[in-house]
Amino acid sequence: MLEDVVKARSTALTSEQYLSDFWPYFQKLQDVFWKLETYQNFREPDDASWRALDAGNWKEAIRLIDERRDEIQEPVRQLRDFSMRRVRIVEKPFTPYVQWELYYIRLRAQADEDIRVLESDVLPKSGFSYRLPELVILDSAVMYEVLYSADGTLTGARKIVDRSLIDSCRRDVERLFDMGRDLLPYVNEERAALPPPLQQSDSPIT
Repeated sequence: MLEDVVKARSTALTSEQYLSDFWPYFQKLQDVFWKLETYQNFREPDDASWRALDAGNWKEAIRLIDERRDEIQEPVRQLRDFSMRRVRIVEKPFTPYVQWELYYIRLRAQADEDIRVLESDVLPKSGFSYRLPELVILDSAVMYEVLYSADGTLTGARKIVDRSLIDSCRRDVERLFDMGRDLLPYVNEERAALPPPLQQSDSPIT
């Protein structure tokens, strides 16, 4: 269960260790890559579009995302042996980061990554004393609770290999996924979810 993640036995990894540990598991995936995103703000200083967002330049942030369309979509299109599914928890009013991210990941949805949006006010009640964990689950082999500082900077991860816990958390994430709305219809219907320059447009984001 998701509420058991915080007390699970784990291995602490730095951000560099997390990324290097992740890739060998990713390359062996055979079923589903699950991602549960819960934070409303992240820092991504290595991304030029995010830096434009951080500077308040929406026009440039969007231009840079659109410019990278093929680069963003190609990894999803190359998938053969497994599926990618993401649950994005959002709170209202939408933060600028969430507006930016939804615009960004809609390109991945267009390339057939299964992404659903779930608004926080419809989350099932749980025993959590803090927000739902940020999770990455790779089959039943490994699960990472991804950790961030208060300003949204990646600081590392907790690596969990307890298969029974991984499987129960995966079932919980699947239930959240089933409760969510497909990303592309969501951003078309929830116009406030789009970056400010697009809010005046009636054109659907297909």
